[in-house]
Amino acid sequence: MYSQTPPPPPPKPTAAHEASRMSTPVGSSSPLPEVGDLHNASSVAAPSAQHSNNVANNQPAPDPGDQWLPKFLEDKSKQDLADILSNHALLSGLTHSPQTAHPSVQVSHDALKLSLAANLEHAAHLLELEARLAHQRSSTQAQLLSTHALERQWRAKQAEMDHALAPFAPASLYQHLNQGVVEQEAVCHALEESFLEGSGNGDRATEREASEWVRKYREAKKLYYLRQEKKERWDEGRVGGWR
Repeated sequence: MYSQTPPPPPPKPTAAHEASRMSTPVGSSSPLPEVGDLHNASSVAAPSAQHSNNVANNQPAPDPGDQWLPKFLEDKSKQDLADILSNHALLSGLTHSPQTAHPSVQVSHDALKLSLAANLEHAAHLLELEARLAHQRSSTQAQLLSTHALERQWRAKQAEMDHALAPFAPASLYQHLNQGVVEQEAVCHALEESFLEGSGNGDRATEREASEWVRKYREAKKLYYLRQEKKERWDEGRVGGWR
């Protein structure tokens, strides 16, 4: 019932199949790299000369195409690659690690660092300008308050000065001059009335009294004409310094 003949041995693998088994062993997978190991690996060479030139010129590296893989992943199996794609932290480490990232990523990082450094420099400058502006604003506010206080003091002093100089103001002087003309005219009229009243009563004035009256009348009339002349000159605008 059972055959006593053993089954034939499996076919001998070819050289190509043997190489495939060496690169992708069946039933086992190579251990996944850790993120720390990627950053601390010392066996990877320094960036190429083209990468250095691209960073120096701030130009993006040429696109290697959708078939590009880091050297570190070229000998990994599909299962390993699938596991890496499903691990966000490991994929991010492979993408941004200086040892495994594409030169274009490093160029972008360098450009971003330069932009961040420039932004920090501008921010520091703006902070310095803001501090200076705040100091100038507070100083200007203090000077403005001091100026307002000095302005109020000056107005008070000016009011006192105007009150003290009010009798010597042009309007006050003109009013005094006009009043003086009217008063002197009344004095002359009173002297005339007194002379006529004395004559009407039949009292004869002595020569001395007549001479005294004539002297007073001439002085009063002279002062009247002088004040009237000043008023007319003032009304005509011939008084210097008042108009």
